[in-house]
Amino acid sequence: MRPSALWALLLLPAGVLAQGCPADCQCNQPRTVFCISRRSHTVPHGLPPDTASLYIFENGIRALSEDSFVEVPALQLLDLSQNQLSSLPRNVFQSLPSLCNLDLSSNQLHEISNETFHGLHLLERLYLDHNRIQHIHPAAFSSLENLLELKLQDNQLHVVPPLSLPTLLLLDISRNRVTALEPGTFHAPNLESLKMAGLGLGRLDEELLHSLQNLHELDISGNLLARVPRVLRQLRGLTKLSLAGNGQISQLQPEDFQELHSLQELDISKLSLHSLPRDFFGSFSRLKVITAAENPFNCVCQLSWLVHWLSTSKVSLRRSEETRCHFPPKNAGRLLQHLEYADFGCPTTTTLKATSPKLATSAPSSRHVPPTPSAAGSTPGEGSSTATPSTVLEGDPSPETRLCPPHTCLNGGACQLDTSNHLECVCPPGFSGLYCETKVWATTPPAATQAPTHPTRVAIKHVGGTSLKVDLQNYVQSKTQLKGIRLTYRNLSGPDKRPVTLSLPASLAEYTVRALKPNSSYHICIGPLGDRGQEEDLCVEAHTLQLTQQQQHAPVTQGRDPNLALVVVPAMAAVLLLVAAVAAVSYYARRRRQGKTPATPVVGSGPLELEGVKACLENGDLAGHGQRLPEKTVMPHGLEYEVPLMQPQYTSAATPRALRPSYF
Repeated sequence: MRPSALWALLLLPAGVLAQGCPADCQCNQPRTVFCISRRSHTVPHGLPPDTASLYIFENGIRALSEDSFVEVPALQLLDLSQNQLSSLPRNVFQSLPSLCNLDLSSNQLHEISNETFHGLHLLERLYLDHNRIQHIHPAAFSSLENLLELKLQDNQLHVVPPLSLPTLLLLDISRNRVTALEPGTFHAPNLESLKMAGLGLGRLDEELLHSLQNLHELDISGNLLARVPRVLRQLRGLTKLSLAGNGQISQLQPEDFQELHSLQELDISKLSLHSLPRDFFGSFSRLKVITAAENPFNCVCQLSWLVHWLSTSKVSLRRSEETRCHFPPKNAGRLLQHLEYADFGCPTTTTLKATSPKLATSAPSSRHVPPTPSAAGSTPGEGSSTATPSTVLEGDPSPETRLCPPHTCLNGGACQLDTSNHLECVCPPGFSGLYCETKVWATTPPAATQAPTHPTRVAIKHVGGTSLKVDLQNYVQSKTQLKGIRLTYRNLSGPDKRPVTLSLPASLAEYTVRALKPNSSYHICIGPLGDRGQEEDLCVEAHTLQLTQQQQHAPVTQGRDPNLALVVVPAMAAVLLLVAAVAAVSYYARRRRQGKTPATPVVGSGPLELEGVKACLENGDLAGHGQRLPEKTVMPHGLEYEVPLMQPQYTSAATPRALRPSYF
């Protein structure tokens, strides 16, 4: 053999020299084959028989056969995500008895039969999310006795089959078409993370979750719950809870959360909360993160404790730029975290020096006194019992010592004690509400006038290419005792036609919906809040204009009203731009590498950042890097459960890859 030919053989990677490698694939890593973005319709052939990890995502594969994987019997990880598979043959994975990670996400699957996963007794992770699955056979997962993670989110399921999976730790069924879950659906006593976001659930049966005593994470956001589920009182091991997006929940009661002593993260954003009970977070001694954005908070005296608690505790407030006041007018639109005690309109307390007995001026009890909404719209002395603090014996509990802060009641309302010695506002005719702040439209028209006619259409005005202004004035004037307005819109032109529902106060004359798609058709409806299904909504179809260079998308939803400012300012544009830039650089770098001589790929970089790459838990070893799973932890009340498999997600580039979580 000529010396030049010998040197050429020595320079080839070891995997290519020993076994060869399919075209457009890389086999440089030991027992690992990468066939990424091949744009082929079939599984590559000629794979090394000892291959343990096979990545063939984004290949355009349209079909599999029963012999697609017979030449790789030692396979442990198979990533088939982001292909075009519409069905799976019977026993297609029968030849892979050692497989423990299978990713079929982002395909076009319609059905899962009872024979699809036969033979996969060691399978630990099964990802079927982002498909078109409408039906799953009740026995489809019966042979997967070692399954740890099952992802079914973003499909078209109407029914979730009974899941009897004793080892399961994570289950995600979010954003399907399941509107009800039968008791007994989950037979998974070791389940740690359950995600049921965006299903349209109107209630949560206690029997559905009462057996999941090992549950650490529960996501029931984006549903139609009208109150906090009582079953939370039984889930004492929860560390992460999301109730976000259940817009019908207007109150939180401390007793619904009193058993959640281990809670670390709580998301109560996008509800209809006007206030929170005093010291609501007192039961959460381990709380680290709270999200309360997009709530119509009344920033009055009753809520002043929250700002003080946020400033003194070590709890982080997420989405603080979207946590704003909606009432009273002087605080509307202001960041809740930036308010000071004086901004809440609380009365000042002055102590008087005196001889025995010691005298002090009494301040109204925050437990009984309605908070001061604002002095706006009222004159001195209007709606208040007195403007001068009274001098009383310190410690005197008599109800007469409780005072109305100045301007507590608006629009001429009178402040007085009710039968329970609590302060209340007696409103004049034409006004209602806790502080007489809401104008009540006449239930019967004057004799000389005719009853208001119901509007027959919704008036829409264009505001640039990505915003539509909805006229609410005619609709409000046609209603009597309107609690609020429900505004719903959905995009008829794009692939995502799920409706977005907003809860608006009845005092708005118009509402501008922003951050819409340009040159698109939208279906917009308005109806009474809290009266879903009892009265037909008014709907209209509107078309957004073509976006010009001067117009920009503004992810802000804002209502214009002289008495109320609704400001939501999420700062997402910069983040999306950064993610797009990083993705583009990674993609072109990968394509450039594929066009050159195969080089040794680095595990955890480039395409390996996709969710399709998973690590196998073998004998308690986390991600194959020698990290042992945590031992069992004994919690108060005698509860014993495994420490969550979820690990903190590290974003620093210097963080070792071994510390990445087992699932995302």
